[in-house]
Amino acid sequence: MQYIGELISIGVAFSWTATALLSEFGSKRMGNLTLNITRMAITLIFSCILFWLTGGAPLPAGASTEAYLWMMLSGLVGYVIGDFCLFQCYIIIGSKFGQLFMTLAPITAAIMAWFTLGQEIRPTAMLAMFVTLAGIAISVLGRGDHHKLSLKLPLAGVLFAIGAAVCQGVGLVLSKIGMDHYQASLTTDLAGWLLPFHANFFRCVAGIMGFAVLMALRKGFAPLRKGLHDGKGMVAAVLTTIFGPFVGVGASLLAVQYTAAGIASTLMALTPIIIILPAYWIFKQPITMKSLLGALISVIGVSLFFLL
Repeated sequence: MQYIGELISIGVAFSWTATALLSEFGSKRMGNLTLNITRMAITLIFSCILFWLTGGAPLPAGASTEAYLWMMLSGLVGYVIGDFCLFQCYIIIGSKFGQLFMTLAPITAAIMAWFTLGQEIRPTAMLAMFVTLAGIAISVLGRGDHHKLSLKLPLAGVLFAIGAAVCQGVGLVLSKIGMDHYQASLTTDLAGWLLPFHANFFRCVAGIMGFAVLMALRKGFAPLRKGLHDGKGMVAAVLTTIFGPFVGVGASLLAVQYTAAGIASTLMALTPIIIILPAYWIFKQPITMKSLLGALISVIGVSLFFLL
């Protein structure tokens, strides 16, 4: 079928849009930590079912201690710190602006890869970074007193959003390092498309441990017990898990098998634009020409990053 890779990539963007909207709803209803720890637990359950169906065993393939440590570190950065910041920014500024700031993640990943893996940052990538930052600035800055530029969003929400993007980018590079070690030290044969799911198992283990510590230090586990009895919150947690780590990740792996990685990544980065209309319908977040233009320019910046 012609353009199947492109169609799958667009489907991934819609899947991640659903994840963002459900996460905003679930975070506001259950609380940040309760939703995150519940989502990690559901992911582990789904992962065990997937491993049992594909390999006859409920646990991931064994590997080296070094690989486990890299994946756990990736989980602590990407899930515990990154998702905590992301869900907190959803509560403060909403998923629409949260996803806009997440266009900074490829920039962070490129800088992190430059430091740790020695990957070159091309001049065109620098242009893409500038365009992305310009799009975000157009969306969140406006004219204040005395005709000066001022931030039109709560500062705390913006800082959490930037923290989420930075942690996702850093976590992505750490995950790549971990998966390389994991694949090199596997004791059994494993299909390539299953590798991220097996590696992600250990990231989720680190996520549960980290979120459990944060929960114990803050309000204890009473909010978790309350959240488990919240029917609508649990539905949001399950759907967030399905559309995120399973449908989203699985489909994104499938997309790059049918089309170029740059094209797939660009189409999957359409979430900040796709989310504008449903965010208006569901959360009554206003649509302005400035926010629409900013989101469009940010997506163009991400496109330049992958295509040039």
